[in-house]
Amino acid sequence: MNVILIAVISLGAIALVSAAILYIASKKFAVYEDPRIAQVGEVLPQANCGGCGYPGCSGFADACVKAGSLEGKFCPVGGQPVMTQIAGILGLDAVAAEPMVAVVRCNGTCANRPRTNMYDGAKSCAIAASLYGGETGCSFGCLGCGDCVEACQFDAIHMNPETGLPEVDEAKCTACGACVKACPKNIIEIRPQGKKSRRIYVQCVNKDKGGIARKACTVACIGCGKCVKTCPFEAISLENNLAYIDFNKCKLCRKCVEVCPQHTILEVNFPPRKVEAPKTETTSKADEINVAPAVTEVAKEVNETPQAEA
Repeated sequence: MNVILIAVISLGAIALVSAAILYIASKKFAVYEDPRIAQVGEVLPQANCGGCGYPGCSGFADACVKAGSLEGKFCPVGGQPVMTQIAGILGLDAVAAEPMVAVVRCNGTCANRPRTNMYDGAKSCAIAASLYGGETGCSFGCLGCGDCVEACQFDAIHMNPETGLPEVDEAKCTACGACVKACPKNIIEIRPQGKKSRRIYVQCVNKDKGGIARKACTVACIGCGKCVKTCPFEAISLENNLAYIDFNKCKLCRKCVEVCPQHTILEVNFPPRKVEAPKTETTSKADEINVAPAVTEVAKEVNETPQAEA
């Protein structure tokens, strides 16, 4: 009996000492967490897409609280309403951000870019890109396996069976950038949605020389530079035989669209252009000058005739 009692007392003493050590350690090494981080986390959509540039929604919430400013921070999924709520929690000013959207910079449809071979393997753009250049003569364009579709959490991008290219649904796209990361050919880009959803961009990523690019795709950029010379705002640059429009400088004048011989520059959601009526032929000033003396001479003859008869 004494042995059992001693054992119980010993175990109880060990438990008390251990509990005291753990309590002291928890107090000494306690990490303080701002309660506002949890509040901001509750407001976020918890998509954990990484479109904000941070590792998940918890990382974004932590960054917002610790930064002391919301400048340069934006949740693409929640949008401006969510950022306004976060600003209210933190007592900061909500910085307005321009809506963004994913655009597909390839117009190599089945009609524009005929097949030269047939891919028979795993239906994955990443695998196909590691093996060869694709089923067409353009090694820069879309492979058509749909990795971007699988990467999208919001059902905002689908493959068009007729063109063989991905198409983005603006209403569903959150500009999270998942499709951009999934595309091994880098044909998808995040650009501003634009006022009234209007935007202009070069729908090609082919960097081959003009003749080679045109042979592979009928609407490929040939690097002629006409758009660069036409742009009055210096918004277009030409590098590696490929034109690129800087959306920060572009004023949507559409002059580049008119001069592009390959119709590679795409204008989205613009009203139809006004068709100018054909100009009617008018009498030139030279003809008017020649006619005027003749009329004067005839008038003189008519006036002089009665005087001669009299």
